[in-house]
Amino acid sequence: MACRCGGYGLKIATVVLLMLGMGCNRHKGTVVDSQTISIKSLDEVEMLKDELVKPVLYTNVSGFDRLPSPQAKAKFIAAVLPSILIAKHNIEEDRKRMVQLKKKLAWEADDSVFFFDMKVRYKAKTVNDLIGRMRTLPNSIVLAQTAVESGWGQSRFFLSASNLFGIWSFNANEPRIAASHTRGNRMIYLRSYTDMSQSIQHYFEILSRSTAYRSLRRARLKTDNPFKLLPHLKYFSERRSAYTRQLRSVIVANNLTQYDRYRIDPEFLIEE
Repeated sequence: MACRCGGYGLKIATVVLLMLGMGCNRHKGTVVDSQTISIKSLDEVEMLKDELVKPVLYTNVSGFDRLPSPQAKAKFIAAVLPSILIAKHNIEEDRKRMVQLKKKLAWEADDSVFFFDMKVRYKAKTVNDLIGRMRTLPNSIVLAQTAVESGWGQSRFFLSASNLFGIWSFNANEPRIAASHTRGNRMIYLRSYTDMSQSIQHYFEILSRSTAYRSLRRARLKTDNPFKLLPHLKYFSERRSAYTRQLRSVIVANNLTQYDRYRIDPEFLIEE
């Protein structure tokens, strides 16, 4: 229904619409006009030229082991960063929608469906709790973790399952692959994703709902400084503080903080 703001004859209708939570209160966001490319060679991965990034979802990404280390790292970052930005954009749009729903006098059916879906996904208790959980991390941290966890794109779960973080699967009904090792007599499975962006969005959801990352959630409400946030990621690995020190070293050695300024080229954002 169109949002009209002029004309005496429409005033009553406008008031009714506002009371019903319709019309002018509808969420108006942006969607990413992304492109999925199944590559045959790393030559097809577009290098990053500036801070405005083309939102390409690369699949079938392999071959980093055949490149010199500096070139392999640059290609890895160019292949992964667009997926990071797409996942972050999607989460931010969902968060903005929840902020708008909080202000509405009454919800429509699809508003309630959206809220309960997000509430379950993030294990939130209230609207305010949900909005607080729907946060992401600086690009530098995500890049460092993907580099460490996937061996700069050379791990089997990265190559076979687009799993950038080695995230386990405990549900036989979801896409997954068997790990190459067991823990005692227990078989380990790793989650499988359609593309890297799905893996990154799932990673953010895990950080937003697990009790292990409560301090991280509190910290990221106060700062975007990657080095202040890193200590709160110690439970991501059994190595604890040694792991976060490694992430810090990767960020510094590869100047990953420069990518914290990178964003999706507005040319590829479409208003709904």
